[in-house]
This record gives sequence, C-alpha cells and structure tokens, in this order.
Amino acid sequence: MSGQKPSLKSGGSSQSRFQVAVVTEASSTSPAPAPTPAPAPAPAEESKGRSRSVGFLDSGALGSAMDIGLPPDVSHEPDTTKSDSVSLHSTGTGHTHISDSHSNTYYMRTFGHNTIDAVPNIEFYRQTAAPFGEKLTRPSLSELHDELDKELFDDGLANGEEPSAAEEAAALAAKESKGGTIKFGWVKGVLIRCMLNIWGVMLFIRMSWIVGQSGIGLTIAIILMATLVTTITGLSTSAIATNGFVRGGGAYYLISRSLGPEFGGSIGLIFAFANAVAVAMYVVGFAETVVEMLNDVDALMTDELNDIRIVGTLTVILLLGISVAGMEWEAKAQIVLLVILLGAIVNYFIGSFMPTESKEPKGFFGYNTAIFLENLGPDFRDEETFFSVFAIFFPAATGILAGANISGDLTDPQSAIPKGTLLAILITGVTYVAIAISAGSCIVRDATGDHNDTVTDTVNCTDAACTLGYDFSICKEGGCQYGLMNDFQVMSLVSAFGPLITAGIFSATLSSALASLVSAPKVFQALCKDNIYPGLSMFAKGYGKNNEPLRGYVLTFCIGLAFILIAELNIIAPIISNFFLASYALINFSVFHASMANSPGWRPSFKYYNMWVSLAGAILCCVVMFVINWWAALVTLLIVLALYIYVSYKKPDVNWGSSTQALIYNQALTHCLNLTGVEDHVKNFRPQCLVMAGYPSARPALLQLVHSFTKNVGLMVCGHIKTVRTIRNRYRSSDHARCQRWLNKKRIKAFYTPVFSDNLRHGAQFLLQAVGLGRLKPNTLVMGFKNNWSDGDMRDVEIYINTLHDAFDLQFGVVILRLQEGLDISHIQGQGTAVISESLSFEESNTVVKTKSPLSLTDQRLLESSQQFKKKQGKGTIDVWWLFDDGGLTLLIPYLLTNSSKWGDCRIRVFIGGKINRIDHDRRAMATLLSRFRIDFSDINVLGDINTKPKKHNKLTFKELIEPYRLKEDDMEQEAAERLKAHEPWRITDNELELYKAKTNRQIRLNELLKEHSSTAKLIVMSMPLARKGTVSSALYMCWLDTLSKDLPPLLLVRGNHQSVLTFYS
Repeated sequence: MSGQKPSLKSGGSSQSRFQVAVVTEASSTSPAPAPTPAPAPAPAEESKGRSRSVGFLDSGALGSAMDIGLPPDVSHEPDTTKSDSVSLHSTGTGHTHISDSHSNTYYMRTFGHNTIDAVPNIEFYRQTAAPFGEKLTRPSLSELHDELDKELFDDGLANGEEPSAAEEAAALAAKESKGGTIKFGWVKGVLIRCMLNIWGVMLFIRMSWIVGQSGIGLTIAIILMATLVTTITGLSTSAIATNGFVRGGGAYYLISRSLGPEFGGSIGLIFAFANAVAVAMYVVGFAETVVEMLNDVDALMTDELNDIRIVGTLTVILLLGISVAGMEWEAKAQIVLLVILLGAIVNYFIGSFMPTESKEPKGFFGYNTAIFLENLGPDFRDEETFFSVFAIFFPAATGILAGANISGDLTDPQSAIPKGTLLAILITGVTYVAIAISAGSCIVRDATGDHNDTVTDTVNCTDAACTLGYDFSICKEGGCQYGLMNDFQVMSLVSAFGPLITAGIFSATLSSALASLVSAPKVFQALCKDNIYPGLSMFAKGYGKNNEPLRGYVLTFCIGLAFILIAELNIIAPIISNFFLASYALINFSVFHASMANSPGWRPSFKYYNMWVSLAGAILCCVVMFVINWWAALVTLLIVLALYIYVSYKKPDVNWGSSTQALIYNQALTHCLNLTGVEDHVKNFRPQCLVMAGYPSARPALLQLVHSFTKNVGLMVCGHIKTVRTIRNRYRSSDHARCQRWLNKKRIKAFYTPVFSDNLRHGAQFLLQAVGLGRLKPNTLVMGFKNNWSDGDMRDVEIYINTLHDAFDLQFGVVILRLQEGLDISHIQGQGTAVISESLSFEESNTVVKTKSPLSLTDQRLLESSQQFKKKQGKGTIDVWWLFDDGGLTLLIPYLLTNSSKWGDCRIRVFIGGKINRIDHDRRAMATLLSRFRIDFSDINVLGDINTKPKKHNKLTFKELIEPYRLKEDDMEQEAAERLKAHEPWRITDNELELYKAKTNRQIRLNELLKEHSSTAKLIVMSMPLARKGTVSSALYMCWLDTLSKDLPPLLLVRGNHQSVLTFYS
C-alpha cells in the first residue's frame, strides 16, 4: 500500500468508475522499493482517508513522499511557505500533479483528498490579475459536478494552487528589478495632504478679520459648523473607502462605485475641473502676495495685474515640473511646505506671548481679559452678516478629499483614508479655534498705529484699549489701518518673526496648488479609464511605473494657466466652492443610499457612521452651497443635472454593483410582496404575456407586436424551450445574458426565460406554471402560428395543439399570431444579431459567418415581414372580429395597440355576428357597449350572412387539406382502426367530421368574409375558435385554424379565459 499512486477503481466495482482511490495513512517513513497496485479501500477506510489532514503536521507524522501517494522521484517537505503540502501537476518547476488516468483531469490535494475543489483563497475574489501571472479562479460548478471527461486545466497553476516559495521570490525579484510603484502610507499620503489643503491662505490673512467681524463666540460657531460638515463627510468617506478595495480616482471613484456612473460621471468631471481651476486660485493668491512685496520695494516689472500673470505663470510651470517629476518628488515638496507652515503657526503663537510697546499702537497688547470680553461678541460692519462671514470662511475648511484623490497611490487606502482624513480635520479644526481665541484675546478691533493716541479723557473712553492706556475712539469714524478689522497682515505683526508668516502664506498657497494640480489629473484619468465620456479616452493613458497621467497634467496646466491669465477669479471662485460641496453632498448621500438599500454587499469595516447623520450632512452641504452663493449653487446643480441626463442617455456599459441597483431591487421586492396582499381587480387587469419566441432574435415580429401592447402596461416574458442537452452548463448563463442584452438593445421591455425540456408541451407546462413572481406572472400565452405544420411530423402538431389545451386548463388566455410569410428567421444568417441554432454547441455558434450568397425571394419577403411591426404603421384600420365574448381580451388588445405611438394613427373597426333582421339593433347594442367601455371606434359591422354556406371550391380545398389526416375507419377493421387511433391520436374520424360539419363550414365561411371585408387592414384581431379537449382531434383543430387564417393580412387569434377584463363601472 505504501507509495502507491491513486488509481481508478475497476469497472466491475459497485463504486463509480470515475472514483479515485483514496490516499491511505501509513506509519512507515522509508520508501518502498517499488509501488505496487493495491485493492481499493473499503468504505470505512475511504471515510477515514477523506478526514485525514495533510500539510499541517510535521514530516514524521506524514511519512515519506511515498506514504502520501507521490511518485518516487518527488520528495516531500514540511508545510512552511505553502498552504498545500503537495504539488500535483508537473509544470517544469518541480511541481507534480496527480493525474486521473481515465480523464487526464488534474487534481490538487485538499485535506488529504484528491480533488480540484479549492480551499478559500483571496486570489479568487480579486477582479484583476494576480501578482504572479494569470488571475486565479476557483473551479466552476461544472468542473466539479459534470462527468470527468469534460476538459483539461489550462496551462499554468491549477485553480487554487499557490505558487511555491521559489516562484514567489522570483516574481518579487523581477518586480523589484523593474522598480516598484511608489506607494504612500496614511501620514505621508493622506494626513499631510489634507492638513496642507485645509490650512490655506485663510489661516493667515482672513482669520483675524473674521474674529473682528463675528467675535470669538460666533467665530468658534462658524468653525464648528464648517468642521461639522467636513467631519460628517469624512465619516462618510471613511465608510465608503472601507467597503472594499479602493482604486485611483478619489471622490469620483467613491461616488461612481456607490451611486453608479450617472452621478459619478457628472461629479467626476466637475470635481476634476474644480481642482484644475483651484490651481489658478491658489497660484494667483501666491502671486498677489509676491507682487505686494515687490510693490513695497518699488520693484514691479510692469503693472500689478501683468506682474500677477507673470509670477503666476512661472509658479504654475514650476509646480508642473514637480508634479511631472513623479509622486515621490511631489510628496517631498509637500513635506518641506508642511514644515514651513508649521513653523509659521508656531511662530505666531510664540509671538502672541511676546508683546512689545512698539506693537501696542497697532492694537497688539498681549493676552488680556478686557480684550477677550470686548471681542467675545460680534461687531458686523460693511453690511456683513453671520452667513456672509461663514461663506468667506468655509472654503478654508475644504480640502478633506486631498488624500482620497490619490487613492490609487496609497499603500492601504482602506486604512489610510479614514485615519488621515479624520485626524487632519481634528488637528486643523483645533488650530483654527486656537488662533481665533488667541487673536481675539490679544488684539483689539481698531487701532491707529499712532504712539500719541494715549488716554486723555477717561470718561468718554470705554474700549478695552482705554484700560491699557490708549484711546482709539477716533477709529469709529473710519480710516484706521490697524487692528483685527483693518489689517489683514496682523498675524505678521503678532508673530515673533514676521517674514516667517509670509513664508507660511507662500507655503499654504503653493501646497494647496500642488495638491490640486495632482488631484485633478488623477481623478480625470480614472474618469476617462471608465469611458463614461467616450471622447475623453485619450486622457486615460498613464506613463511610467506609477502610471502618471501626463496628458492630464498638461490639460490641468492649460486650464490653470488660462484662469491665471484671466486673473479675475471673483466670479469663478464661488462656483468652485460649490463644486466641492456638491461632491461632499453626494458622498454623504452615497452612504445614506447604500444603507437604505440594505444590500448585503454594504459592510464597511469603518463602523462609526450613521445613515441619518450622512443624510443630514448631505442636506447641510446643499444648504451651505446656497448660503455661500445662491446663483453659483443653482449653476452647479444645473451642470450636475445636465451631465447626469447625458450619462443616463448614453447608458455606459458598466456594472459596478451600485447602491442604486440594490435600492431598485429592494423596492421591487417590497412592491411585489405588497401586491400579493391585494386581490386582482378587473379595473387593474393588464395582459401579462408569456411569448413562446425561442431565441428572441429568431422571431422579431412576434416580439415587436406584443411589445406594442405590453410596453409600460404589462409583463412580457420571452419563453424559450430548449430541447438540446449538449450545451455545457458554464455557457448557459452567458447565453441568457446575451439574449437579454439583445432585448435591451432593441428596447423591448421583456424578460428572457429559458427552460430545458424534451418537447414543447412539457417545456410550456413548466413555463406556464412556474414563470412569474406573486402577482407579476403571465396570464396570456402568445405563440406563433405553425405555418409549416402540414410538412412536418404530425406528432409536433399534437404537441402544439395540446399546449393550447394546457394553457386553457391553467386559465390562461391564448393569442396566436399568423403572418403569411412566417415568423422564424433563425435559418437566415448574417443578420444584425447572431441567431444561435439549437443544433450547434456554444463553441461553434459564437461566430456566425455571414452568408455572401444572395437571399432567395422567399427569405427576402420573410425578412421584410419580420420587420413590419418595428416601424410606425401609419393610417389604416385594426379590424376586430369580436364574434364570441371571451371576457373582453379580444377588444382590449386592439385598444392598447392604438394607445402606442406606432399604432396611434390606426382606427378600430368592429365586426360582430348577427341576424339580417336585427342588424340595426345589434349595431346599436354594440355601440352602447363600446361607449360604456370608453373605447373609440370608427365603424361597427354586423355580419348578417355569417351563417351562409361557404363556396364549393373552398369546401373542396378544405376536404383536400384534411384528407391525409383522416382515420377512414370504415375502410378497415374496428380493432385495427382503434389501434391506429391510439398510436396516432391526431387522426380525424368520420364521426368527428360529421359531428363538427357546421363548425367546419363556419371557419371556411369566416375566411371568405375576412377576405371580403379586411383584406386591406393593418391587423386583424379575431376571436379564436375553441375545440373541446378529447373530442376534436389535433389535425382537425389545426385545419380549422389554418383555413380560418390563410391568405390574410397579419392576424391575431385571441381567446381570453372568459373572466372579465373590461368594466364600465368606476
């Protein structure tokens, strides 16, 4: 037993001939001299072998290579770096697969048992290629379940087998030799970027003015309000970022994968544009500061406006060079800028504790309770309000997505984005509050800057400065240049070293500009990769080891440079802020929407979020948009709406499992369940059709006509009964998807539902009984007329007619469409859609070769006929021959047709049977009934001659038609006749012919009347004659239907289930 290979059991065994001998345990550690075959183990031993664990014990417990069924030349090592202790297929690298000699199917070892069934592996769940070659996939159900003689594994690793330690090392070395991509951690990649973006110019040149206007109390309220919005957005961003692997694209990626391409595509475009224009805003802010310094020393090159353009252009070129040099250089530049910025902030706080007499006339006295109390309340001037000041401050709180925007360059985005973003919001929020309190506690609102303005009148001087020896009351008349309200550079005054504050302003502007210059191309590249806007695909290309979007950098540079040269950003700035806020609003709404959809796929590892808080955050963002600038908010919403409509119209072919899909499913399920609790009512009846169309592309005319009266009205299911079993299971789902795509492409609102059965009748029974969900289930069977019935096997006719009987037994209405040219075009190749013949396997049918020979005249007419219901019908009539009351379905279908755009120009003509002496009475009665039903009609015809005998030549034609199918029992012995009838139940007996002679004559006569009255109709809708089951043979019934409908325009034979589908009650 030791050292044997797994072998197949003998054919004579009661066990399956495909079973592989189970590896048995052995205690011997020495290899046997030669492997010898052994009998198959008993069931008990097999059970024991299957439960044995392999690869988790030491080598002594496992035994030698021979003990576990390996060939003598393959050694076994203890499990160290590999998840499986054995390799099973020889790959040229020392791996050996154990092969089943019957089928050459390769196996891997799982739990000591030879099988291709794979243990859980993270590689199976990846959507991209594995790091060591082709993407690993788990064995399909067919590979595990079907017979063994199916397929071999492809070359390479078996499914579920991991690479060896040597392969891993080789792959890693090859990757390192090429130079790996640069990835950032949460500090360098997210925290630093967010802090630099949030700490903008506002920190140094507007914060003191905001404190002067709003006072310390309301300034803190403004900061907390802004921080509340950004914190909620940060929590929502963290939730989305931890709900699966995050690729590059930042806000666009998060929104599009959550809400779908419509919202993602619209926000992605304006978010990328906003970042590009933000580059210009920050660079112009930097250039203005530089030009002011040049102006102070009379060193202007031309004039102020052109100098701003020159300095801005040179700056953005420098920033572009840093960005193009690579993310590593850009990250280093950000660290340098952060150090300068932190130095400036620390410099300010140190200086606030170092008041000097020279600074007191300018309003800085150091920390003082009187100043604090005076500045605690607001003192709004120049028509400023709380909300106008809030609008000025809020852009300083943005920038929280700076880290998320480079999500593709983060080592672990799921961990980095939450930690870095939320910590950055906390640190910057505390900094803003600290500076607000500090500035409000040591600087007065107004100061003259004059050392001589000391206190002379202690009675009239009541300001805080009075208690400190200065009288600045003259500032109430205006004209003062110092203090919180008047000097934007007051922080330079307070700081220990003034130039460092200027350096901080430079750092804040340049870091924000650099972050935006990097963010815009990254987001835009991700958007272009998804091909949401086909014309922009050229910007999807990346270069270098980091896949840098160089084309995006150039585009961002051009946009930024254009706005720098304009140098008028007062109008565009509010729109940019609103673009960012729209992104924040949608991120918050994404979390609410995903939670509301209750999808099992929504399970973020970040738990500190709440759907209602996220909804409140989305509403807050929208409110803030209108607070900042109402017209800019309207422009933003209109742009988002326009892009949303465009993407919805284009319908990009993507499927990201968005929460929109999940919510639609949830709502559909809820509504279906709600419908089950309500009884059907005649007023709400709608035809819900099960259409026996086969492959949808095989009978387009049938589908187009049914779609005309079910579109936006009722359910339509394309039933397909497949009788070929050679189709492999793995291709069935792709076949289903292909057929559903065909329906969607043709804009036919229907479901495709295939079943496998041995014949049409059994398959139809399955569909009639099982298709549907609750109240959403078919109530009408629609079939094509069997034009070639007389040329084929009469057993097929028996199946066809019995299918109609089954539908009536199940209380279905039945509709049959007959076109004289036929319906089935599946034999004509070279059409727009590949029609897959059931006689072909899927591998053979994937490519349909277009026929180059000209079509026959018959096929040309068939093709033209198959497209006739696709076009608008124009003026004409729909002739309704309502001969028998079936509940009203025969009348309802034409009415629904005339409501559709294609049939809207057609008028309904009604034909009814009657007696010659009662024609006027019958016409008035029908007119009254139709008016009660509120159905418009153009004419009512009463057929008084309906019972007239048919013409002789037509009777002879019918006799010739039935002749081959008669039993002719009078010409044979009774026993032989009964035996033939039992074997061929479709045959027509003489007794049957005589019994139904009047009904036969009626069908012949009706055909004559149809040719006489309705030969020019666009469509004829007629009551279908019924045949009593078990009494009328299939051949006779088929002859009736054929005789009634031959040589006519398109004709619908309709028979409802005799339950009312029309009512005149309200």
